[in-house]
Amino acid sequence: MYPSDIRQKIANNELLLGTSLFSREPHVAAAIYTAKPDWVWIDQEHSPWGTESIGMICVMARQAGIVGVIRVPWNDPAHIKKAYDVGATGVMVPQVDNPEEVAKAINYAKYPPIGNRGIAPFFAGMMGLTQDDVIKHANDETLLIIQMESVEAYERVDETLAMDNFEVLLVGPTDLSASLGIPGQIHDDRVEQIMSDVASKMAGTGKALATTFGDPEDCRRWIREGYRMMNVSSVLSLGITGTNKYYAEFREEFGN
Repeated sequence: MYPSDIRQKIANNELLLGTSLFSREPHVAAAIYTAKPDWVWIDQEHSPWGTESIGMICVMARQAGIVGVIRVPWNDPAHIKKAYDVGATGVMVPQVDNPEEVAKAINYAKYPPIGNRGIAPFFAGMMGLTQDDVIKHANDETLLIIQMESVEAYERVDETLAMDNFEVLLVGPTDLSASLGIPGQIHDDRVEQIMSDVASKMAGTGKALATTFGDPEDCRRWIREGYRMMNVSSVLSLGITGTNKYYAEFREEFGN
């Protein structure tokens, strides 16, 4: 049903390169998709746009074989189910600090019997799908991305990684630096030690380890450390030509 085989790519430990979607204009999204990202980061936590402006760009991503990931404002069922319902293949939940909060996100993101997500997939008609198509396949083909952004989350990461029914752990270096009392110092040894340690703990879990950096050379460094799902700056910063260049380099160097 879904145009992306990202769950299989995660199982294969393949490199997954993303970019930030800085606009909600469909023609801008279409231009960004020509760079062939594996996934796009559609931020709703900090951006000024509402949900009504992102459904079409999620459907366009599906049509292009790209995974549209909406980062919701908070770990809340209203935000999470609406993000999936407008067409996101993946939902990213920020500032998830402990396994209890992970369990809530799973409950909100998955259809029964795993969770209790409400059923009303708004995007289905635009994709030529039925509601039954979505219900049957969503739990197996969507992504739930949990953001680890605090010292508390790091201290309990072993418990979190032992849990089923989420597919990606994304380490947010900026908020992690703030939690350590050094806001914005993302290259501080304390931040980097946590990021390296989490990469070691992720080995063999079957989950993808993700993060984001604005400098492609930082991206290169952390891909080497085991971060196989990487948001590489944005097309606004790099341009389509620059994005294509770095994607080609990373896929040649780190691809399976």
